Amino acid sequence: MLNSLEIPRKEAMKPSLTLVGAAASLLALLTACASGAPGTSGETSATQATTTAAASSPAESAFPASVETKFGTVTIPAEPTRIVALGWGDAETALALGAQPIAASDWLGFGGDGVGPWSAGLYQQSPEILGTLELSYEAIAALSPDLILDTRSSGDQERYDRLSQIAPTVGVPVGGDAYMTTAEQQVELVAAALGQPAAGEALIAQLTDAFAAAAAAHPEWAGLTATAATRTSEGWGAYVEGSDRVDFLERLGFTQNPQIAALPPNEGAIGFSVSLSSEQLDLFDADLIVAFPIWIESSEITDDPVWLQIPAVQAGHAVIIDGELSSAYSAATVPGNLYALEHLVPLIEAALAS
Repeated sequence: MLNSLEIPRKEAMKPSLTLVGAAASLLALLTACASGAPGTSGETSATQATTTAAASSPAESAFPASVETKFGTVTIPAEPTRIVALGWGDAETALALGAQPIAASDWLGFGGDGVGPWSAGLYQQSPEILGTLELSYEAIAALSPDLILDTRSSGDQERYDRLSQIAPTVGVPVGGDAYMTTAEQQVELVAAALGQPAAGEALIAQLTDAFAAAAAAHPEWAGLTATAATRTSEGWGAYVEGSDRVDFLERLGFTQNPQIAALPPNEGAIGFSVSLSSEQLDLFDADLIVAFPIWIESSEITDDPVWLQIPAVQAGHAVIIDGELSSAYSAATVPGNLYALEHLVPLIEAALAS
């Protein structure tokens, strides 16, 4: 729920849940983190190892590179060496393609290098951590970047104009909207800017194959209904078409809960979340519910008496995730999705086997 269920505002560190609304609220939903900042264990999982592209230095002929964006064609004259990654997931996508951003935004509040365990250890030198919604353009300019990545952000013209005055800036894709850039689109944009289109294609193929393998291993999931739900300190919400969380479940064979799909979007919402009152929690009922807390304890979901009355919950068909897994599920990047597949699929298996 980006509207307000998602972007954790690192500057304030206390997201507001109004499932959509002003820019500040927006930070609560995109993030979709669990209570407290997710841990950065530093472990190197099989997921991380396979998502780091073996990208060799771009061939000289790869530049100048041209990237088509919502704001027009962006030209990168030479291989970038001072990359500033500002968009949601831009840093870990660049790392997966073999680049080394000198500065980045930490949208999910990981701390440290600003990336989850699926990208831990990929930096050769820690980046400078910058803001998310509230940027210091002076601080960015002082870094003398030769490429700015902002592929999943507000898609705001003023933000883009100010950044592009500092360095070539790759913003949201053609036809894109605020925070609606898919993992595949992000890889395509970043790979093009880095002169690594082949490495980008390989990374996308890896994700496609991973989802296909998981779905093929569970043909019984095809057509089952699923609800992607969340709770914050301000209330309950659910994600709808256009959300990466719903897309994640659909790629495993599930279909969106039609009761949730029928709800009107939040007023002023970007379009991928809806809010529900406690009296409406029966609408969560589906063959599967995947839920997570945002900046609250998981017990505020699991101990809620109304939640416990939902038939799917009573049947054991609800999965509650938090911490790093919640962040991976919400990251909407190739590395994050691969990590989530590795750890969430077994939980779904167990829930639906009950």
